[in-house]
Amino acid sequence: MPACGTSTAATRPRTRTAASALVWRRCDVSSETSHVQTGGSPSVPAPYLELQAKLEELEHYTDTVLLQFPRYERHLLAADIRRSVSMIQRLVVVAWKRYHKRTTLQDLDVEVEVLRGWLRKSLRAGHITPKRYAVWARHVNDVGRMVGGWIRAQA
Repeated sequence: MPACGTSTAATRPRTRTAASALVWRRCDVSSETSHVQTGGSPSVPAPYLELQAKLEELEHYTDTVLLQFPRYERHLLAADIRRSVSMIQRLVVVAWKRYHKRTTLQDLDVEVEVLRGWLRKSLRAGHITPKRYAVWARHVNDVGRMVGGWIRAQA
């Protein structure tokens, strides 16, 4: 079989067997014309990575807290909180990928406020302690500050 960079259409097998698929996969990964080297993929900005890290921390803490919710709330309030955190993560990715970000960032800001409302409701219902609420709210506030900075940077 020819080397990775020298194969032509005439030398390629018409059907991909398991062995040839492995060779082609290996060539795709180690090729000299990788998208990383040619600049085909945009680099990820540092603020986006920081926001993603904060969202992962928020999601981890949210999962920890929601496991201790009462059983009757697991499919009601806990599901709404999980859905809201997932929506925030989705909107961050959508906003980063879009050229015109303003409306997506506004939707993201609204979803952060909705999550704050769910947290207040869980505190009022007595499902979490005030200390746990303070820690959870701090995570959400960090995300909210980063989103607010992103909105101001777009203006």
